[in-house]
Amino acid sequence: MTDVKNPLNLRGIEFTEYATPDSDFMENAFYGFGFSKTKKFKGRDIDYFNQNDIHFLLNNEKAGFSKEFAKSHGPAICSMGWRVDNADFAFEEAIKRGAKSAANEDNKLPYPAIFGIGDSLIYFIEKFAASTTNPGSIYEDDFEAIDAPVINEDKGFLRVDHLTNNVHQGTMEHWANFYKDIFGFTDVRYFDIKGEKTALISYALASPCGTFCLPINEGKGKKNNQIDEYLDEYNGPGVQHLAFISDDLVGSLDKLDKNIIDTLDIVPEYYDDVFKRIPWVKEDHKRIQDHQILVDSQKENSYLLQIFTKNIFGPIFIEMIQRVDDQGFGEGNFTALFKSIELNQMEKGTV
Repeated sequence: MTDVKNPLNLRGIEFTEYATPDSDFMENAFYGFGFSKTKKFKGRDIDYFNQNDIHFLLNNEKAGFSKEFAKSHGPAICSMGWRVDNADFAFEEAIKRGAKSAANEDNKLPYPAIFGIGDSLIYFIEKFAASTTNPGSIYEDDFEAIDAPVINEDKGFLRVDHLTNNVHQGTMEHWANFYKDIFGFTDVRYFDIKGEKTALISYALASPCGTFCLPINEGKGKKNNQIDEYLDEYNGPGVQHLAFISDDLVGSLDKLDKNIIDTLDIVPEYYDDVFKRIPWVKEDHKRIQDHQILVDSQKENSYLLQIFTKNIFGPIFIEMIQRVDDQGFGEGNFTALFKSIELNQMEKGTV
């Protein structure tokens, strides 16, 4: 049965799958964030990494879709698994709504899938722990234990809060309509962001299940902005970053491996007045500044803590956040964040 507001009965994100020419480097980055490697896909060279309800697959296959994807894009998120009540129904309904099937004779896919942003794949996964129709786990059914698991300390990252797409100028509306028409995403916010030297516009969408958001960015004006820089390096549109949510961001950052994970530098004057504007932040203010965490608030007694890594996998980076009754995206931090990104671009000589 089709839910008008949630036509595919979407229930959340199950996994993100990575393809890369250098799997050792990507493994180390996962370990730096506190992920453990415990299993691999049966009969395939695909490793499974996990931390709470965040599930990563690292595809090391020597041929096939992921290998070709890595050749085109370098380190990349080549696919995602999205939770649904019924995978076959979701796939068929998506095709009816205009999606393109990813199945062909040469591409033996483990689950029903369509093409998503930049020809990445979106798999439909019906078996997951919280499912009311098919409880279970693909990691129990389709994966097997490895001989030498790597167990790391949990850093407190709980799930993926949102994932952001970067697209070519003039195509943001097309991709917004893709997610709205096929999946039932709805508009949340529209941003027009300007820095000293670069600019972008962003369209934030909410999933019909309410479990994650999907902002879409496109550059604006001269092609020296961070979005077009991503598109040049990545060789097309794709996932720019994932955001991990934590209930204790300061504590998570205390545990983070700083030798592997490098975060953006925030100008010191940012902290001159941020706690005057948002005095209800309960976490230790000095520790927030020491970690260079950004702070924002949509209303009194609510706030958002956020921090961004520098690019980790090619042009892809990670955001880490904590929400205290705040569902924003850090709008009040855009100026400071843009200054930080532009500083990083200037250091690389790209602006």
